[in-house]
Amino acid sequence: MKHLIVGLGNIGDEYRDTRHNIGFMILDAFAEASNISFSTGRYGDVGQGRIKNQQVILLKPSTYMNLSGNAVRYWKEQEGVDIDNILILVDDIALPLGAIRIKGSGSDAGHNGLKNIAQMLGTQAYPRLRFGIGNDFPRGCQIDYVLGTFSPEEKTILKERIPIAVEAIRETVLAGLGRAMCTFNNK
Repeated sequence: MKHLIVGLGNIGDEYRDTRHNIGFMILDAFAEASNISFSTGRYGDVGQGRIKNQQVILLKPSTYMNLSGNAVRYWKEQEGVDIDNILILVDDIALPLGAIRIKGSGSDAGHNGLKNIAQMLGTQAYPRLRFGIGNDFPRGCQIDYVLGTFSPEEKTILKERIPIAVEAIRETVLAGLGRAMCTFNNK
């Protein structure tokens, strides 16, 4: 069975360590833990490997966050991945820093990357792992916040929480979405 795991983020050095790129950061950690390397492919950096008997395709779109759906749709169709076997890794300002929520579907909650994916796939019924980046910003400063970098204290929290997200991805691939939701949504 094939799984498409997509980390959302923006390409370029100016975005590398920003909150909005947590999807890229988690996917990089998963790739490292799984001994999968990336190469440049159509619409992004792609890595392929196996986790036990499951084939995984990892994707970091080069389309920038707001057009991520183009890359997701292309690789879904190119590899023949069922929509239930797609997992989108995304930042979420509604969750405290490091909180993890796995869902099988849902709204975009104002996230332009998720909105574009739903538009390109024609549905909001695709799995996602939402990773909390917190919301400690003054009113009207959301863009500056999500495109800002993590503080040293926040980086310490990420070192503890990103490995848990990596395990959640592994659980989703090996045991299924329902099991991963039961195991990781309360951690």
